[in-house]
Amino acid sequence: MLLRTIALSLGVASLLGATAKPTSPRDYFGPDLDSDQRVISMKGILDNIGPHGGKAPGALPGVIIASPSTQDPNYFFTWTRDAGLTMKLIVNELMQLNGEVKTIIDDYVKAQAIVQTVSNPSGALGSGKGLGEPKFYPNLTRFNGDWGRPQRDGPALRAIALITYANYLLKGYGNDEGNEVEQILWPVIQNDLNYVAQYWNDTGFDLWEEVEGSSFFATAVQHRALVEGAALGEKIGARTSPYTSQAPNILCLLQDFWNGKYALSNINVEDEGYNRTGLDASTVLTSLAMFDPRANCDDLTFQPCSPRALANLKAYVDSFRSIYAINQNKSSHEAIATGRYAEDIYYGGHPWYLTTFAVAEQLYYAIQQWNSVGSITITDLDLPFWQSLDGSAKTGTYKPPSSDYYRLTTAVFEYAEGFEDMGTRYIPPDGSLSEQYSRENGTQISARDLTWSYASFVTMDNARGVARFPLSPLPSWNSTEASKMPLVCEGDSVLSLYTPATEAGAPLGAGGCTVIVLFWVNATTYFGENLYLSGSSIDLGEWRVTEAVPGDASSYTEDSPSWMFRVELPADAKMQYQYVRKGSDGLYTKESKKRELIVPRCDNTSGGPRMTLIGDAWDGPDPNRPDQRL
Repeated sequence: MLLRTIALSLGVASLLGATAKPTSPRDYFGPDLDSDQRVISMKGILDNIGPHGGKAPGALPGVIIASPSTQDPNYFFTWTRDAGLTMKLIVNELMQLNGEVKTIIDDYVKAQAIVQTVSNPSGALGSGKGLGEPKFYPNLTRFNGDWGRPQRDGPALRAIALITYANYLLKGYGNDEGNEVEQILWPVIQNDLNYVAQYWNDTGFDLWEEVEGSSFFATAVQHRALVEGAALGEKIGARTSPYTSQAPNILCLLQDFWNGKYALSNINVEDEGYNRTGLDASTVLTSLAMFDPRANCDDLTFQPCSPRALANLKAYVDSFRSIYAINQNKSSHEAIATGRYAEDIYYGGHPWYLTTFAVAEQLYYAIQQWNSVGSITITDLDLPFWQSLDGSAKTGTYKPPSSDYYRLTTAVFEYAEGFEDMGTRYIPPDGSLSEQYSRENGTQISARDLTWSYASFVTMDNARGVARFPLSPLPSWNSTEASKMPLVCEGDSVLSLYTPATEAGAPLGAGGCTVIVLFWVNATTYFGENLYLSGSSIDLGEWRVTEAVPGDASSYTEDSPSWMFRVELPADAKMQYQYVRKGSDGLYTKESKKRELIVPRCDNTSGGPRMTLIGDAWDGPDPNRPDQRL
């Protein structure tokens, strides 16, 4: 019954537009997309949400898994980023439905309140650092394995989704909406906004979890989260100065990614071997995340119709024209399949559904914005984009009802249709969407039933609807008012406090006071050998060496062979620990003894978690002795 309701509701935007004046002399730009694929995509999303999703066994209520795939690759986790993006779609699309859908959203709110308190390898709630942990098991327990952490886009995206929900409730569409926003939603949102305000200027891993540095995508959504968060806070009388003070500084940083031709996906990269061009689908996804239906074609916020975003789109798309077999014999004005970035080798570096659909979505949004603004202005920067679609295009401003305006918007729409067609032609008959499709023949590759792939189809189809008619169901996030650059750009941050959102569902007593413990151990190791910290607490893996904390050897020298471990532990806790070596052969060697630790009590006067230092030296056998290996 729920799916039937969803299927009916998804036509709302088109029905509203049916009485509106078309944006072109043509009655319509083209036929509707296959409604069956839309229903299949929505079902694919719901199937991946606990506890009733058919492909999410064991997932707690409101937990959104990335994919049911458990091997080759294992995506049976919940990523804060992916879940936030998906939940925003659900809030935007389905809030006009029945109580069943509200239950899904409320389950998500409770799940996020819980997961905010789960200590993890990135940290804990006490310092806020734990909010940057990228993924958890579907039962909301921590994942201790090696990973690209922290990732700083997740809290921002979760905040944006919940702010959208909160604004909806404040308009009177929910029961007891005022109390629900202030007492339930705001504490969860506030933790995430505080995290952004405190850590936005720290490096982290990008949305592909590969590059450590400053991410264009993360920086953009952090700016938007603080802008929207400040506006919501003012509505309910909450303190917002940390957000209003930092949002302009983040906008300043966002400009540093522009190299004059396109947006770099990452800057301040910490890997000296990093040598990619920076052309990356994440920049297109950034334009989608920053879309504001009431905005002008603003370069500062990288709006879809802005000259920078269009120039960037062309550079990104062109980087794939010659590397995929399925793109052969395509002219420069034709749509093609696109992937993450041209240098990609993950699972063979194939096209992705979500990246191909993202190109179409940006173009559809751009058309909606031109229709809203009432003109197209072609500049020297984006002229190559326009001339690739219309050889007669010239710099200047074009307004309806001129034939030039309609010719240009029609060319862009048909170009967008080509990317939609390129992605959908490689969807199998059952409508399932994996992560990638083969660069050689379009067959599906990598994780099956990827939630993000399904969501990307739906959001692309939504954008297509607003391109056809000048009515957007998406609310403005006040980007125009918030896109003013400060006179002086500063890299400051705001020291923040974090509190478990118990009214939203965080367990009582969870997320209490923590202490940051720095373990330094003197241990001579050989090339290819690594050191781990294992112990009796869950933060140290509960003696499971496969979940022990990996060491940091960045300060290791021949004269001072020191390894460091940074762990955020509950204050006043008692535990045992020991160091473990892992050789290049994959075998482990443990210390001869277990050490005792009593974590210090909290210092409530410092404004943040206390930090303490532990100094040790390796106390164990020669790692080459097989009788001491685990």
